[in-house]
Amino acid sequence: MSIRVEQLTLDALGARGDAVRYEVTPEAIRAYAAATDDPSTAAIEGRVATPVFAIVPVWDAIAPASKAIATDEARKRVVHFSQDMVFHRPIEAGMTLVSNATPVGLLQRSSGSALVIHTETRTPEGELVNEQWVTEFFRGIDAPESRGDQAPDHRLPAEAQESEPIAEDAQSISLDQPDRYADASGDHFVIHLDDNAARAVGLPGRILHGFCTLAFSARAVTEAAGRGEAARIAARFSAPVFPGDTLTTRIWQLGERSYGFEASCAPDRLVIKDGLVVLR
Repeated sequence: MSIRVEQLTLDALGARGDAVRYEVTPEAIRAYAAATDDPSTAAIEGRVATPVFAIVPVWDAIAPASKAIATDEARKRVVHFSQDMVFHRPIEAGMTLVSNATPVGLLQRSSGSALVIHTETRTPEGELVNEQWVTEFFRGIDAPESRGDQAPDHRLPAEAQESEPIAEDAQSISLDQPDRYADASGDHFVIHLDDNAARAVGLPGRILHGFCTLAFSARAVTEAAGRGEAARIAARFSAPVFPGDTLTTRIWQLGERSYGFEASCAPDRLVIKDGLVVLR
């Protein structure tokens, strides 16, 4: 049975949220690299952030945009459905970043509703650093109607999935990975940190943050490609990753500088679908 429509509203759709400022420090860059086990020299030295770090400066802008559409009760049933990140320039230590988030689409689905939030991160002078599309899914909650925009498409072509991947990469998720990622990212949502809280919403136990999973898989793609920095990273989160899992990323080359990927954990649990990395 679906939940009453008053838990989601269209009133704030298209309303841009307040600007959030973020000062990029070497310590924050190093902490994020350590939390995602990233070996890149520039990140370890605190000079240039790894690509998925781009979520950190916008985190405090996304939550108000979601809360403008969904009640606190509805947000108990939210899951992170997909993410699309477009990078216009790297994030470097010493930068000041200004981010805004706008809820741009509320879309009816067969088993709930999808909320699409678009973010922009700029320098104080107005230079666009990155933009992102966050899609949240509210399980079993009906939207009054479908209105607004979907996130850009990044589906993995069927013909790619039917071919052999060009590379496969297995990475171990440590038991303390959610704790380390929470401290580095500022995302302390309880389902990542407390087994009882996770079980209360139907999970077997606490789960790894989707962005941490994405950081692992996106790095596997760029390492397999052997060249270039990321211009775009997109993925759909299809199942949770648990501490202690082994994350296996399979990679297909789609074009000269574009790669598709999927990630799974044993036994046959597909955790990322429709992954896309575009390199410069």
